[in-house]
Amino acid sequence: MANICFERRALVEIPEPQPKIAGRLRRSYMDVLSTRAGSLPNSAAFLSKRGRPLVACTQRQWIGEVDSRGEEVEKSPTTLSSQQLVQLLSSLILLEQEQKCTEHTSNLKLLLEDLLQKKASVYRSIPYSRLGSNRDAHCYRKAYPHLLAFKRSCQEGGQTLERCGEWESLLEFALTGWRCTSELPQWDTASHNVIREHCYSMLAKHCSTALRHHQPAPSKVREMLRRLKMTQGHNQQMSSCVEELKQLLKDLKH
Repeated sequence: MANICFERRALVEIPEPQPKIAGRLRRSYMDVLSTRAGSLPNSAAFLSKRGRPLVACTQRQWIGEVDSRGEEVEKSPTTLSSQQLVQLLSSLILLEQEQKCTEHTSNLKLLLEDLLQKKASVYRSIPYSRLGSNRDAHCYRKAYPHLLAFKRSCQEGGQTLERCGEWESLLEFALTGWRCTSELPQWDTASHNVIREHCYSMLAKHCSTALRHHQPAPSKVREMLRRLKMTQGHNQQMSSCVEELKQLLKDLKH
């Protein structure tokens, strides 16, 4: 059998690396700085302590530009005419009134949300998986801390609005708080409903104070009287406020 000879392929020789073009060589950072500094007159004055070139403008020119701008600003008119002053004051007054209205609305909204949250906490604390009544003494003891928190919110919320002099918001707070109080659970034992009566009493005082310092607008008197008459179905402590609004409505008719 004839010997088969395989020819070995010659390896291709790798050419030597060509020299880099001088124009494409990267210069170091210090070479660039030294080149720029050398092209400027008095390069030592234009270099900082760290060797960085400063801006091409001198300090005297920069100070002169600032001074010139300052003189131009001083020459601009700063006095306002009487008409412009009146417009400025009126716009400031309107802005302050809008901010006060926003603050009053936000305060009332937060206080009402707190009342609703405390009422929901009362119902969440009552166990509903019992075979007996869920209005007995055992359930009352579970809800007692949350009832006290609701009573505290009725008192402190009204006092906050009273200190701020927000009489219209205080009136709305009293009426909404009265509705929330009427939705609290009625307990089997009469003595357990004392906190409910205390809330009615405090809210009636808040309403009376609000009506004493602030009378509703004629367009709102009828609506307010209707809401107050509804409160008498829950408790009679609002009777004095109802009589006061009835007298006010008679005076408006005359």
